[in-house]
Amino acid sequence: MVRSEVPEPAGDGQSLGDLVALAAKDVSQLIRYEIDLAKSELMDDVQRVGLAGGLGVVAAFVACLVLVLLSIALAFGLVALGIWTWAAFLIVAGAYVLFAVLALGIAYLKLRRVSGLVKTRKTVTEGLEMLRHENQSPDGQRPEITARKTG
Repeated sequence: MVRSEVPEPAGDGQSLGDLVALAAKDVSQLIRYEIDLAKSELMDDVQRVGLAGGLGVVAAFVACLVLVLLSIALAFGLVALGIWTWAAFLIVAGAYVLFAVLALGIAYLKLRRVSGLVKTRKTVTEGLEMLRHENQSPDGQRPEITARKTG
């Protein structure tokens, strides 16, 4: 930690106000250093996430190219088995359409079960009701009001 000033010993004529001002200055400087450190770490993390995201996009693109090439290879493999060329490509395309419909069906079933935070809303509502009841005395008034009346 870098200090802007070295405090003198307390017995050398520094008043309490000077010591408090020096402490406040040190705390302010410490906070500025912490903020600078956080900014630096955040920028490093943003750069890492950006690089990872870019590499993920490249990998997804290459995977799509590989899928296309494997699809063509599968279609020509079916042609080698004696299936007409147009039929082989339609079989491969139909398999992908079937796979997409299956994936969409599973996604739809999963989305139908989204609860909309029902449990969270219920517990938050119960907590707020409990806080309201704790802030009231048995006669229905708030404690600070009854304390003023009796005091």
